[in-house]
Amino acid sequence: MEQKKFDLNSFIGMLLLGGILLWWMNTQKPEETPETSTETQTEQVTNPTSITSKVADATFENDSLKQVAFQNKLGAFAYSGLTGKEGSTVIENDLLKLTVNNKGGQIIEALLKNYKTHDSLPLYLIKDNNASFNINFGTSDNRILNTNDLLFAPTLTKNGDTQVLSMKLKVAEDKFLEYRYEMKPNDYRVGFAVRSQGLGNVINASQQINLDWKLNAYRQEKSLKTENTMYSWYYYKADNEVDYLRPGNSEVLNDVNWVSYKQHFFSSILTSDTPFNNATLTSTDLATDDEKEHTFTKSYELKTPLALSNGEFNYNMEWFYGPTDYNLLKTFKGTDLDQTADLGWGIFGTLNRYVFYPVFNVLKGFVGNYGLIIILMTIVVRILLSPVLYKSYLSSAKMKVIRPEMEEINKKYPGNENAMKRQQEIMAVQRKAGVSMMSGCIPALLQMPVFFALFKFFPTNIDFRQKSFLWANDLSSYDIIFKLPFEIPFYGDHVSLFPILASVAIFFYMKMNQSQQANMQAPPQEGMPDMSKMMKWMIYFSPIMMLFFFNNYASGLSLYYFISNLLTIAIMFVIKNFVIDEAKIHAQIEENKKKPVKKSKFRERLDAAMKQAQEQQAAQQKSKKK
Repeated sequence: MEQKKFDLNSFIGMLLLGGILLWWMNTQKPEETPETSTETQTEQVTNPTSITSKVADATFENDSLKQVAFQNKLGAFAYSGLTGKEGSTVIENDLLKLTVNNKGGQIIEALLKNYKTHDSLPLYLIKDNNASFNINFGTSDNRILNTNDLLFAPTLTKNGDTQVLSMKLKVAEDKFLEYRYEMKPNDYRVGFAVRSQGLGNVINASQQINLDWKLNAYRQEKSLKTENTMYSWYYYKADNEVDYLRPGNSEVLNDVNWVSYKQHFFSSILTSDTPFNNATLTSTDLATDDEKEHTFTKSYELKTPLALSNGEFNYNMEWFYGPTDYNLLKTFKGTDLDQTADLGWGIFGTLNRYVFYPVFNVLKGFVGNYGLIIILMTIVVRILLSPVLYKSYLSSAKMKVIRPEMEEINKKYPGNENAMKRQQEIMAVQRKAGVSMMSGCIPALLQMPVFFALFKFFPTNIDFRQKSFLWANDLSSYDIIFKLPFEIPFYGDHVSLFPILASVAIFFYMKMNQSQQANMQAPPQEGMPDMSKMMKWMIYFSPIMMLFFFNNYASGLSLYYFISNLLTIAIMFVIKNFVIDEAKIHAQIEENKKKPVKKSKFRERLDAAMKQAQEQQAAQQKSKKK
């Protein structure tokens, strides 16, 4: 049998034939018909519509759920939840910038544009949730709502130069609770109205409606102790009287016209044309004496019921966020807000209002440096008091002239048994000379109101705040020439130069005044303390006390006392060496002795009482001898 051999040509032919067959099968694939193409295109077009339809269905379902949720939570006020939006609106003028939040319709930022904190930061009275304003009320469907949880719709318009911000908490487009803010140019006051429309059947008038305004006062000044302890107070006007609330206390008051959250130099005030009744005022201290790590000084709160008028809110109020400036506040006629400037009570406040502020305002008109204004005010005060100082020195000179006679009387009537007689004779000599022990006390007493009035004037006058003079960069606070690495009790952790200068001046004044005081005192009598020794101790004690007390106090006040004592020393030197002539005084006293002294009825009764006491004393001594 013949064996077959491999035929190469046949194999190549088979491969070519297979390739042709595969090419033909591939090229003969049926083409898409128009119907098939249209279906594909339709699917491509209709598929997004199908997805959108599904999203719309889901959105409608979510809105329905949202509406049901708001309806369950807010009842008639569900409309505000559905239509309201998160956000805030700013109203501002050249002095004040307020940011009002849609949530709650309340002020969440209050920036005073022309002031800085003690560490040169923008000065905010409200920021970062340190304040809240809320109205709590019940609804006719038995819900309790708080305005600070609800969304208000803002509308900002202008009425001439006045910006008007209407914040509406809506039940419907024509039914709402409105907070209305009105800000005028160059004014720290902002009109504030709380009104409603169409809510007579929505708000439950049988339930109490409460307004709650809280504020945690930011620390603004360098000295926490001075700001918090001495000058931050909760002021209010109730029953037409202005008063203040001490920290840690709470009071319930009627007929409250306004409340003021005072922070030394700045105040947040709410006034109302309709007085608040049964209002609860609360003040809480948030800071200690520690100068570090304190953001807030005090917490203030006002809680008061609000009354509806014909089922609606209708309150006209006013906000004030600004400086506690006496000159500014006294222009708000009929409010008595100027009393929050804390000028002192009684005669001290009267002196500040009608003497020192007018003098200060005149000087401020043509002197730009506030340190120089203090010096000029000191000169004016010393000149006004120089007649008093002259009278004091004149009495001292007269007492010096008659002192030998008084010493002779002491020798003539020694012993306790002659005390009455001795005193009677001394008073007779003083009366003939035309002097009395009170003549030395009266000048000092007359200067005390001035001392205490200015003690209030300089630390509370905002015009001195952050005004520099020499090494002091803030005349309303203490100056620092050296920072101590530790704290000295009652002194502090720094060294202030103005108190040192004032203490040195007081020392030399008291040293110079020592001889005058010695002349004014009667010679020491048996059984009586020697006042001269006490005066020697006072020469050293008073400057030390001044040094410790004023180291943490306003440098402007220390500057005043320093200049005041220097001028007093100069005036005393002039009076002593160039005005008073002891020879003439002695001659005048001798002339007075020759004249008959007419006794007043009071003097006659006093002499009679002393004579009776003397007789009783003599009778008692005789009975003892028996």
